Amino acid sequence: MRSLPPFPSTRKKITLFCVEGWDVTILWEGVGVKDLLADAGIAPGANTVIFHAADGYSTSLPLDYIEERDILLTHTMNRVRLPEERGFPLQLVAEDRWGYTWIKWVTRIQVSDDPSYQGYWEQRGFSQSGDIRKSSFT
Repeated sequence: MRSLPPFPSTRKKITLFCVEGWDVTILWEGVGVKDLLADAGIAPGANTVIFHAADGYSTSLPLDYIEERDILLTHTMNRVRLPEERGFPLQLVAEDRWGYTWIKWVTRIQVSDDPSYQGYWEQRGFSQSGDIRKSSFT
């Protein structure tokens, strides 16, 4: 994986909600995904961002959600560098989305014009949006 270009680091206190019923609030620090995408250039018609992990896991989120919420690709949690088991080198923090969209060990980001992409859990019946404001994650 190439290293991240120098972007301003942002801190946000965000709660992770797990489909198993627990939640935890953490101070995350990282770079805005929208800044990375703007730097790389986004093709006209793009509407979906697909995240790939070192372990083969993947998930996707709408581009407009990422831009509106200033979603972070994080390297630090509670002022401590992410340990390997927590997602080192990078974890996506998908605010207001179920934990299965918070992909760890991010190695590649892909932009697509196909909103129907389904990652690991979405292929198994979990909600495509992963929105916690909905009554169910399936």
